[in-house]
Amino acid sequence: MLTCAIVSLDTQPAAVVRGRLPMDELPDFFGRAFGAVIETLTAQGVSPSGPPFGFYPSPPGEVVEVQAGFPIAAPLEPTGEVEVIELPGGRAVTTMHVGPYDALDHTYHELMAWMTSQAVTPATAMWESYLSDPGLEPPDQWRTEIVWPIAD
Repeated sequence: MLTCAIVSLDTQPAAVVRGRLPMDELPDFFGRAFGAVIETLTAQGVSPSGPPFGFYPSPPGEVVEVQAGFPIAAPLEPTGEVEVIELPGGRAVTTMHVGPYDALDHTYHELMAWMTSQAVTPATAMWESYLSDPGLEPPDQWRTEIVWPIAD
C-alpha cells in the first residue's frame, strides 16, 4: 500500500543540466548531467544540499523534457550546460517508491489514484529525488521520492 502525504515546500535553488530525449536515453543522460553538475559545484566550492533529482516540467511522451541535477544552498555561477533553476514551493504530494526505476509506473498509477481520491489536482511539473546509490544497493532496495506539486 502506497503512503502519500501532502506537504508544504519552500522553493529550492538547484543546479541542473537540461535535456529533451527519448525515455530510453534517460539513464545515460542522468549519468552525464549529474557528473557535469558535480564538476561545476566542485570547481566553485559549492556542495549539494540534497540528493540528485530529475525535474519533469511537463508530462513525458515519446520525448521527455527533463532537468537533472542537485539542490544547492549557495550561489552558483552557470557554466557550460549547467544552469540554476528553482524547484517550486507550495503544497505538494510526496510518496516513496522502493524498487527498480522500471517499476515506477506502478507507483505513479497508485499515486494518481490517491490524488483523485483526495480531490487533489496535480500540477504539470513534478520531480523525483534519487535517495539510493544504484552502484551500492540492489535494485529492489532503491528508494525514489516522488514530489508532485498541487495545482492551485
